[in-house]
Amino acid sequence: MTEETQETEDGNGATLVQLRAWLTRHNFPPDTRLPAERELSEQLGVSRADLRKALATLEAEGQLWRHVGKGTFTGSRAIEVLSLAEIDRETNPAEVMRTRLLIEPIIAREAALNATSRHVEAMHRCIQRTHRAGTWRQYEAADNEFHRCIAEATDNRLLLALFDALNAVRRAVVWGLLRSNSDRPPQDHHSFAEHDQIITAIEQRDLDGASRAMYQHLRQVERHLMEAPEVRTR
Repeated sequence: MTEETQETEDGNGATLVQLRAWLTRHNFPPDTRLPAERELSEQLGVSRADLRKALATLEAEGQLWRHVGKGTFTGSRAIEVLSLAEIDRETNPAEVMRTRLLIEPIIAREAALNATSRHVEAMHRCIQRTHRAGTWRQYEAADNEFHRCIAEATDNRLLLALFDALNAVRRAVVWGLLRSNSDRPPQDHHSFAEHDQIITAIEQRDLDGASRAMYQHLRQVERHLMEAPEVRTR
């Protein structure tokens, strides 16, 4: 190691010690913006190059975070939570379906474990409404309610909240894309039998069966969705 290298490392270490002491002395609350590098380097009496290295060390430790164009802030970076409107704009039908395939089979499994007779009766009413639907819009409303009944049956408010958030995005991104040229779903619409399989598994407390039936149902939905002209041309 050369004398120049040793001096540089010593300078970096000294700057880091000074910066730590300066932060301790001021005891800033989280998300306080620090002075600009030029001003802070002058306050500490160190070079800007050494200051940047010290800032990088503290950032790696989670004591500071930097936002390009805005500055350096105390504490750890806050998690950025996108609004549903922002997610609607940035996602696509394929992402929505992949997320449904991850979450809804788990919801069906929990529903099989926790559903009461009241929940099951509500599911049956929804299924009856899907069969009686005279338009695609009526079918979609009943189908939406069926899936939410399953989420309610989990007896888990967090899972229900996750379902509602996902469902809101689904309705904004996918709603209406699965309609065919007919005025209403055909009598042999794939979802009818698949819904029956899901609710049967839930009634029988068949956890694996409910999860599997929901997954298979959503894979069919995904296949039909990806074949829709509106999706293929995106």
